[in-house]
Amino acid sequence: MRDNYPCGKISRRQALHRFGLYGPAIGALWAQDGKLTDGALSPNLPQKAKSVILLFMCGGVSHIDTFDPKDNKWAGTMMDAVGFGDNLAERKRPVIPCRRTFKRYGQSGIPVSDWFPHVGSVIDDIAIVRSMWSHETNHFPAVIETATAHRGRQFDHPTLGSWVSYALGTANKNLPAFVNIGRPSSSVQLSGGYLGASQAATPFQAGAVPIRNLNPPKDLSAAERDRQMQTLTKLNEEFRHTYQLNSDIAARVKAYELAARMQLSAPALVDFANEPKSVLDQYGIGDNVTDDFGRQLLLARRMAEQGVRFIQICHAGGGNGVWDSHFDMAAHEPLCRATDKPIAGLISDLKQRGMLDSTLIVWTSEFGRTPWSQHDDKGRDHNALGYSSWFAGAGIKGGTVHGATDEVGYKAVEHRHYCSDLQATIVQQTGLDYKKMQFRSNGRNFHLIEEGDGPIMEIIS
Repeated sequence: MRDNYPCGKISRRQALHRFGLYGPAIGALWAQDGKLTDGALSPNLPQKAKSVILLFMCGGVSHIDTFDPKDNKWAGTMMDAVGFGDNLAERKRPVIPCRRTFKRYGQSGIPVSDWFPHVGSVIDDIAIVRSMWSHETNHFPAVIETATAHRGRQFDHPTLGSWVSYALGTANKNLPAFVNIGRPSSSVQLSGGYLGASQAATPFQAGAVPIRNLNPPKDLSAAERDRQMQTLTKLNEEFRHTYQLNSDIAARVKAYELAARMQLSAPALVDFANEPKSVLDQYGIGDNVTDDFGRQLLLARRMAEQGVRFIQICHAGGGNGVWDSHFDMAAHEPLCRATDKPIAGLISDLKQRGMLDSTLIVWTSEFGRTPWSQHDDKGRDHNALGYSSWFAGAGIKGGTVHGATDEVGYKAVEHRHYCSDLQATIVQQTGLDYKKMQFRSNGRNFHLIEEGDGPIMEIIS
């Protein structure tokens, strides 16, 4: 546990004036000298996951149409329903039929929607939790709740990836500990909160150019770059012995220093030229439908190979999120097709490389969708009372279904798990005790998790 002091021994203006753009040299020197510590906690549990890949589907995926099939015998039945946000008036609404077909896959025989046939093919590596729930029923607060395990923003809680970065530090000094790929629904999903800016996500863009302005000038030779860095080091030796920086300045220093190192290592990370065609095909790269997400997941695999701790991939983010299908559930279909093959490709690729045992994959959304109609018997409303998330790899019992919603998929009724239980499960698999995940800021102790039952032990081997 650390205390967060808002001020250092010099002002931000003074520090910036004195070190200018020499941050990389300062950071490197301090790291070598032990002045900059890395992880705040040592793993105190068996560390099954060296890396976490969190797949966040932005907008609210319908569990009823994907991983939690229901009997259509209730279709047309009027049921008690409530709205969301400011409109919580009770009303009667009809249950609408699910127009998907479900097929049983693998030795486990778990049923999966026809929208996810490729995921179905690897279902024996997946544990589905059908009994997730949360409080918030509107997108922005629900994303905050899912990302931070807390409601509201009055205390600037960090997102889960920031907690993992803070607790474990980096396993590769040339790459960030916490990366976000793709467009999130909220900046909260990237935030270091009261842990500080140095624990925030490093953003990678979707598409063929994940990092803009990454490469140094073409006319700058490696020898010249080394000479520049040596000069910067010499110029700042006195500075590092004279001053201690406040937390904002320290975060800026770390960012500059990391950016300098990434110029040497990241270009190879994002270059897929040497990947065999069979691997590209496995992720759906080259197919217009799956190319974008496939590239993101292949990049995630390469990051896991290089020791990146927490890789968050936000799919269809921005605004409320594209998965927000109020008017017609058919809007889910292209989103499922875009993600289905790449997800299965990631799991298969990791397994073939012997990495699945040390890489935890988690798939979730901020909530599910209701069994009743919202628009003309086609769309579904927001539903935080029951939805599905799933896990794979890193000590997870594949081919498992845990928990259940009621007969129409409205409420979690069996082995209910608050969204923080997902976070507790993730940190446990990384070797951390969620009860010890705390941080002192402005005279108050904050905990990663304050509500919930802890790790979902039934899906852990």
